[in-house]
Amino acid sequence: MTVIDAINIVDLVAPAQRAPAKGRILDTVNVLFYEDGIRNVGVDRIISASSVTKATFYKHYRAKDNLILEYISHRHTHAVAELGAIIAAAATPKIALREFVASIIAEIDSVGFRGCAFINAAAEFPQQDHPVRKIVTMHREWYTDTLENLLRDMGHPVPGDAADELLLARDGAFTGGYAGDSIAASAALTRITNRVLAESTNA
Repeated sequence: MTVIDAINIVDLVAPAQRAPAKGRILDTVNVLFYEDGIRNVGVDRIISASSVTKATFYKHYRAKDNLILEYISHRHTHAVAELGAIIAAAATPKIALREFVASIIAEIDSVGFRGCAFINAAAEFPQQDHPVRKIVTMHREWYTDTLENLLRDMGHPVPGDAADELLLARDGAFTGGYAGDSIAASAALTRITNRVLAESTNA
């Protein structure tokens, strides 16, 4: 199954267009899957927490696997919109990158932080050809491409390499911020960002 096939399985309509019951189910698993793990949350718990009937759940999703794909796809869509808004509002690519890093640090410091939802999902689905892993791969490629474009606009001499470095620094900050010292993780991410910016001629 390709990434496009995986995404086409789910209904990625805007929340305002989504059926109320379907929206409640997605909102519920957006919390439960992130907090407790995708495989640890069963259908009966989802139905109870969403205040829907079993018939309603299966009408909208037919199986938990379809809901898992919508959950991870919804997370990607939200990330695209969030970073897009940051870039659109920033006066310069440098400011956009600073605001992006600030948003990561704010997320690390937020109540209920459990690390990166995509890294967590990848750990639960180790098979490289699983549809969830394909969406995770697509998400990470989008992140790298977006950062590379920002760095190219700043005049970085090797924007692709720098984008890889920033994404890995983000991964490390999310993991270290959850499993270890959140202050140290955020400070390390800031130092790496400062060094990358210093290498950019237009920063």
